[in-house]
Amino acid sequence: MTTALLARLAEAWMLAASLQLVLWLVQQRTKNAGIVDVGWALSFVLVVGLFAWRATSCICSWGVIAAIAAVWSLRLGGYLISRGAAHRPEEGRYLDLRTRWAPHAARNFFVFFQAQAALTGLLATAFVVPFFVEARDGSGWLRGLGGAIAILGILGESVADAQLARFKKDPAHHGAVCDVGLWATSRHPNYFFEWLYWVGLAVYALAFPYGWIALGGQALILASILKVTGIPATEAQALRSKGDAYRAYQARVSRFIPRPRKRA
Repeated sequence: MTTALLARLAEAWMLAASLQLVLWLVQQRTKNAGIVDVGWALSFVLVVGLFAWRATSCICSWGVIAAIAAVWSLRLGGYLISRGAAHRPEEGRYLDLRTRWAPHAARNFFVFFQAQAALTGLLATAFVVPFFVEARDGSGWLRGLGGAIAILGILGESVADAQLARFKKDPAHHGAVCDVGLWATSRHPNYFFEWLYWVGLAVYALAFPYGWIALGGQALILASILKVTGIPATEAQALRSKGDAYRAYQARVSRFIPRPRKRA
């Protein structure tokens, strides 16, 4: 069984790597590396399809989590496309990387795109098990709880994204810091609910033998958000573009976990 799981994860990585290779070639022409985020989000629906095609367990084990993962992937990918990640001028954080990596930006972006493909393969551990292993007896409550947490994560992230988009659409808010709705309780509510989605997948997987490997997925996404490509890069760009207004926002609003803002 271990060999079969590793083989499926390797297939997931190769599928994501092929997609990111195509997208890297696209960004070579468009000079917009933001398309890597679209590819990363949508790669998961492809992986879900691959796992469903190769599944050896009953659909009752994996049908629900497959649907949840596919909805998450399509929603996030669609949101990124609607926000212009694939066709607008390059986002500030990628423009900064392109400048810092010159004259080897093409090579470094290739590595970066493939690193995102490798991340897809690693994160697929969060939902691969139900496709190939039957659930333990009496574990229905655990699957229900995991599914509910994952759905809550998707809903919360959707609300946060919608609130941010609505705020930016108002010309009166040009250059201002979004601090309404969920953004008044966390500087990154979208990242918090994103992590909550992965926690839900991990809880669901614990209903299965070998399901403990899914714990690595939520830990990896949390580390990425807190230490690597998530909050650090986003806040660095916000400080460059909004300066003291964002520093004041940092002083009064929680960095990650939503909670009431500090009093002035």
